[in-house]
Amino acid sequence: QRQAAKAGNQNGNPITLKTKPLAAILDPNSTSSLLVAESSGSVRRVNIETGEAKTVYRGPSAPVTCVAVGGPGMQTIFAGSWDKDIWTWDVSSKAPGRKFSGHSDFVKAIVYTKLGGKDILISGGADKKIMVWDIATGSRLHVLQDQTVSMMAVQHLVVDPVQPGADEIILVSASSDPHIRRWRIRLDSVEQVTETSPEEPGVARHAILEHETTVYRLMFDVEGDELDLWTASGDGTAKCLSRVKAFAVDERIDHGDHVRAVALTDQWAITAGRDEDIKIWDRASGELYCTLEGHYDEVTDLVIMKGSTGADNLLVSVSLDGTVRSWPLKKSDLDIIVQEQLEKAKGVEKEISGVDAQGLVTAEEEAELAALMDEV
Repeated sequence: QRQAAKAGNQNGNPITLKTKPLAAILDPNSTSSLLVAESSGSVRRVNIETGEAKTVYRGPSAPVTCVAVGGPGMQTIFAGSWDKDIWTWDVSSKAPGRKFSGHSDFVKAIVYTKLGGKDILISGGADKKIMVWDIATGSRLHVLQDQTVSMMAVQHLVVDPVQPGADEIILVSASSDPHIRRWRIRLDSVEQVTETSPEEPGVARHAILEHETTVYRLMFDVEGDELDLWTASGDGTAKCLSRVKAFAVDERIDHGDHVRAVALTDQWAITAGRDEDIKIWDRASGELYCTLEGHYDEVTDLVIMKGSTGADNLLVSVSLDGTVRSWPLKKSDLDIIVQEQLEKAKGVEKEISGVDAQGLVTAEEEAELAALMDEV
């Protein structure tokens, strides 16, 4: 009943899909589109400007949990699925390509990178393994497992933008246990990076341990000079782990419920997850600035679409409610949202001029609003 009352809202200009979006990334071949991993076993291109969502890459009969784009010319789409395989398609023709098979359980995370001149795909699964693949040959180069503390299902993978050299990369992994692990990967070798204890300089720690439970998301702050690591966790927090402090906590955001996604601009830190609300935090003060209400089920991912200027940035969110929503990030636009929420909370109805007939509220919308306000 609560979801039904909330479902009709048009906040965030919802684009409604017929399936549940589980993850989303920017489409590198289109400045106005996302690629969305769907529970129906497909990847869908969604144009945020037009709402068009007819381009679909099909194949898996089980949910697709993650998506990446890479290969020569960034012309291959990769998708990890519950069927334990990684599927590929040609971006333009939608023709299916090679399948990467090796995981013994759901594929939960994938990331594309270059290593030693080769196109590389890295995948993580519910089988507690990370696999490194040569895209050109389809061969598996490495299988990564923690030899010290048991690593649970892999949740997310990112490549550190600060790299030691052309012949190696640093991969960072998050999993259903609270440990964040870093891995040094070369074409011919792999090793887990030993961390420095932030409390005891000179004392090693086997992994980065700054959360109490599952870490769902990792993101490097490419807007900042230090390229710090941000996290989102089931313990209800998002944290900034400082690179210069051996990835100790530098900032902490208390979202309040499972945090499934985090996004960053130079001005805002944005969190979302199980409680359906998207929270925008002022990075300068650390205070909550605005709450975006619209989704009526868990938010599974957040993506920043960059405009020609920073003020044109758009936040796009996807949710298990089957919608893709877009939100302004300009401070003046957020101020309008905050003011509207304050007016609703006070029961103040907007005065509608006779000229602006499009703004009239229908009886059905009034009933939905009343039901929604009963919950507040």
